[in-house]
Amino acid sequence: MARFSFRLPDIGEGIAEAEIVAWHVKVGDRIEEDSQLADMMTDKATVEMESPVTGVVVELAGEVGDMVAIGSTLAVIEVEGEGDVEADGVGGASAAAAAPSPDPIPARPELVEGPSFSSAPEEKKDSPSTSTRRETGHTGLEEKIAQTLKTLASPAVRARAADLGIDLAQVHPADGERVRHADLDAYLRYSAGQGYHAPHSRRARADEAVKVVGMRRRIAENMSASKRAIPHFTYVEEIDVTALEAMRADLNGARGNRPKLTMLPLLIVAICRTVPQFPMINARYDDEGGVVTRHGAVHLGMATQTDAGLMVPVIRDAQDKNVWQLASEISRLADAARSGKAKSEELSGSTLTITSLGPLGGIATTPVINKPEVAIIGPNKIVERPIFVGDDIVRAKLMNLSISCDHRVVDGWDAASFVQALKKLLETPVLLFAD
Repeated sequence: MARFSFRLPDIGEGIAEAEIVAWHVKVGDRIEEDSQLADMMTDKATVEMESPVTGVVVELAGEVGDMVAIGSTLAVIEVEGEGDVEADGVGGASAAAAAPSPDPIPARPELVEGPSFSSAPEEKKDSPSTSTRRETGHTGLEEKIAQTLKTLASPAVRARAADLGIDLAQVHPADGERVRHADLDAYLRYSAGQGYHAPHSRRARADEAVKVVGMRRRIAENMSASKRAIPHFTYVEEIDVTALEAMRADLNGARGNRPKLTMLPLLIVAICRTVPQFPMINARYDDEGGVVTRHGAVHLGMATQTDAGLMVPVIRDAQDKNVWQLASEISRLADAARSGKAKSEELSGSTLTITSLGPLGGIATTPVINKPEVAIIGPNKIVERPIFVGDDIVRAKLMNLSISCDHRVVDGWDAASFVQALKKLLETPVLLFAD
């Protein structure tokens, strides 16, 4: 038998190591060529590692959450043939494939780990009480359930009794036959008077230890670094979006085959039109070099919730796109992020980020800056409220807009002035399309 050492290949330019985020095999498993071996995560992307050979897994590099250096052994697989094989991908696969091909090998006992491969435990003898229960066909719990089921009651009454922790067999129905809700009420009153019945509380779930790995660990590290290094401040302003929402409805009514507009593309247009007046907002701060780079183009990060955690795909050159192009790009990038198909370059290089909780809304948010950027914008939910217009009270659609800024780079006056300029565009939406 030969042992094939699968070494972690170079999975990205400048990548020195990768994190194990999932194993698809365990020691002792037989794996086929091209089957999934593990998922490895670099700074931005998750890469699937496939086995280049068929054989039995005898060694794995570590546990989920461990870091593996490029070129280090990720797994050792016992293959058919003689001699050991050292390889790191296709070359190793070819060497193993050139070996003789006798009948498939069974997993050797000394290489097998885990409970699924352990020998069967010695059968325990029944105690007298166990034997008695088996002979009668009921354990104590089964007998109790059987007794309870003999009591006539509707499904709703049974569900309520179970929720209250009441044994229906102890409840005496008023009509002598079926237990009703009134009987449960009477039982509760009587029990409370006797002082021995307390409403049943649902049993607490067991504690669960969840290892912080993969995307969740990246998020934790980035957010911690941002809060440690950046002195945040947040400014919130209320904006009347009644006219903007009416215009959005008109645009959607005439959109034809174009994507449906949400509030987000219109807000992005407003941001891109306002940024040139406030270049300190669309910037990145190099802590070590002590340099602030004010960017001319708006590469807008779009915080997106995925099953793996929060990801930030980037809309490149947002200032050059119209509302329909922005709507298409938002949809494309969000789908790519949620399906795990976003490319590394689509998840980096943002100069300003926008974050929205969508239908969850919220009155106000204090978002955390996406380091090394210096600002993040958070629209909140739209609510209808009465407002005064002169002496009249009218119905209006109002939205709070939050912005968190790096106080080392952006002053409070700058942030407030930027939002007030945004407010003017959003409350007079015809200006969004004026030259």
